[in-house]
Amino acid sequence: MTKAAPVDKRRIILDAAVRVFARDGFHKCRVSDIADEAGVAYGLVYHYFKSKDQVLDTLFLERWEVLLEAIRHTDATDLPAEEKLHAIAGFIIDSYRHDPDLMKVIIVEVTRAANSFGAVHIRKIDEAYALIRGVVEKAQQRGEFRSEIPAEFAVMSFYGAIEQVLTGWIFGLLDEGEDAYDSAKAHIVQTICGGLAA
Repeated sequence: MTKAAPVDKRRIILDAAVRVFARDGFHKCRVSDIADEAGVAYGLVYHYFKSKDQVLDTLFLERWEVLLEAIRHTDATDLPAEEKLHAIAGFIIDSYRHDPDLMKVIIVEVTRAANSFGAVHIRKIDEAYALIRGVVEKAQQRGEFRSEIPAEFAVMSFYGAIEQVLTGWIFGLLDEGEDAYDSAKAHIVQTICGGLAA
């Protein structure tokens, strides 16, 4: 008889925190709300995390590292720059498609929280911008993209468009669904690359 895999209480707490933060907002909830959602004792949350802030930091950093690795992997391919940007946009949109609560928490509570967590994590956030900027700069050097548009501006426009579309879904301002997700990938890239096209 095989033993059941041990229960990962830390992961259960993190997953519960995503649901609580997405539903109630980071600032309104308490550690006890996370414990209740996870079905664990209040003290167990503090066994793994010093504070509610550390829970949010962990959620953000885990997911952001996955994004950074996806961008690095995409950039290492021989795809044309437009297809690389499509793959990056696709990865972020698919992340929302598969885990909307987590993406809501990352956008609302971290990347758009300029006076709190966004400021704390600005260097980590900028790593993603720098990687995408590398894609654009190399394309400009090869003549795929126009060089008179600053790469930094192009990246902010590209990432900003993605984040704005996700925000539209989060707040119910844009229609969601499989067709909407797929068309958003193409529309974002066509909008940005149309302006960058050599």
